[in-house]
Amino acid sequence: MKILVINAGSSSLKYQLIEMETESVIAKGVCERVTMPKSALTHQANGEKIVIEHDMPTHTEALNMVLSALTSKEYGVVKSLSEINAVGHRVLHGAEDFKESVLIDDEVVRICEKNKELGPLHMPANIACICACRKLLPVPQVAAFDTSFHQTMPDYAFRYALPDEYYTEWRMRRFGFHGTSHKYVSSEAIKYLGNKDAKIITCHLGNGSSMAAVKAGKCVDTSMGYTPLAGVPMGTRSGDIDPALLEAIMNKTGMSISDAVNVCLNKRSGVYGIAGVSDFRDLDKLCNEGNDKARLALDMFAYGVKKYIGSYAAAMNGVDALVMTGGIGENSTSVRRRILKDLDYLGIKVDFAKNDEARGVFSDISAADSKVKVLVIPTNEELVIARDTKALVESAAK
Repeated sequence: MKILVINAGSSSLKYQLIEMETESVIAKGVCERVTMPKSALTHQANGEKIVIEHDMPTHTEALNMVLSALTSKEYGVVKSLSEINAVGHRVLHGAEDFKESVLIDDEVVRICEKNKELGPLHMPANIACICACRKLLPVPQVAAFDTSFHQTMPDYAFRYALPDEYYTEWRMRRFGFHGTSHKYVSSEAIKYLGNKDAKIITCHLGNGSSMAAVKAGKCVDTSMGYTPLAGVPMGTRSGDIDPALLEAIMNKTGMSISDAVNVCLNKRSGVYGIAGVSDFRDLDKLCNEGNDKARLALDMFAYGVKKYIGSYAAAMNGVDALVMTGGIGENSTSVRRRILKDLDYLGIKVDFAKNDEARGVFSDISAADSKVKVLVIPTNEELVIARDTKALVESAAK
């Protein structure tokens, strides 16, 4: 079975074509600057990478570009679209409507339309791509929601201490994000430990970062909230702050509430707000050159992650494994070192020589006498979506 996995952003469309018999990637690529001038498709297959510049005013044109690339006589990987058996779509928000991946029908699309208000930046692109794909590629389509893994949280973890009707009428609660990544790496950790009841803390660290507490394969808490703004300081997001600061920011700057949240807290804060750069590789370089603002930004980030590790160990009454994933978690040895030092009280001890060698591959960086396994696990969200798609399609065919 060949499954096409689609991940549509507001101005991008990433894709992978996966052969499920071997779970191998046949082709992958990304359409960038969709809806903008100078859009282009980067397509990788058969060991080659090509770039095709072409206007993509909507996600429908972008999807057409992808399907044309996959079937191209020159650089394609299938003779016709009939060789693609199903499509799995990454969808940002399932709210409380979807606790797992689902086969897409008109009712699923209708519910996704209703939930656009919860993800106004990404949901319109997700839905547009689903609708276009259902027309252009009439095979079973599956929606995998970024929030669904966190739907197992107990009410005392996902509710906010707000008036009850704010939740019952307006769905104001903690949803959490990066769920597909947390699901994948926690399941890989469980397999490695050989313990289905393991208590695992997963740290998805990148430009956007989130932590999750996973007990016996189910999420019991996560750091992002109603939106991806909550949690640790990130590339440009503030993370957790005193809500009253919003009023102070507005009073001091004259910003509207929309600008205070969407511009200041989402785009001008985080490590960027402290040091003027959002790429952690640049931060690391500046810090090594003695830049104190870069040092402060990295210390704040690592301190934020460390606090969540401690709180989740308390929430689960212990921890069996700590997992690092995401672009930073998988590759930045120096950021991991900042986070992982001085956690002995939890039984977490790291072999820092192993840490310094672990980049982008599954690695056990625990010290020999560590009571807790410390693992670097590259995430594979596309494979999770493909597996869910395969299972649902096969189940529906029975």
